Amino acid sequence: MLKDHKKVAGWQGTLIGQGSVAEGKLECEASLRIEGSFRGEIDCQGQVVIGETGEAHSNIKGADIIVAGKVVGDIASQGRLTITSSGLVEGNVHVAKLVIVEGGLLNGSSQMEQPAAVTVPVPSSNKKSKKAAQPEAG
Repeated sequence: MLKDHKKVAGWQGTLIGQGSVAEGKLECEASLRIEGSFRGEIDCQGQVVIGETGEAHSNIKGADIIVAGKVVGDIASQGRLTITSSGLVEGNVHVAKLVIVEGGLLNGSSQMEQPAAVTVPVPSSNKKSKKAAQPEAG
């Protein structure tokens, strides 16, 4: 029966729909979208979206995170956190990139760090430096 339902265009992830309430620890490899209510821990390797009707009382870890609803808890991402004009985050954020659209709210502290830079070794020159000829005193 489920095969007959069409997939949402391009969506390959987990959805907690509007009106749904869930609690616990959620780990996912793909994307996550919350339009309902979730309470607990979220650890997602993909994108996390808290929709306009969504509410999460959670500490959230994700690749990229978009908050259009409400989050009460800390957020960590090595990617980008975007708080839209309808978004509210009450907690601390530790992200590489932070975007807050006008009207969006962040009540907490923010810490931003760039991912560790990859150093490229510079080839060293094995040539011995030649000293200029010194005139003899005499």
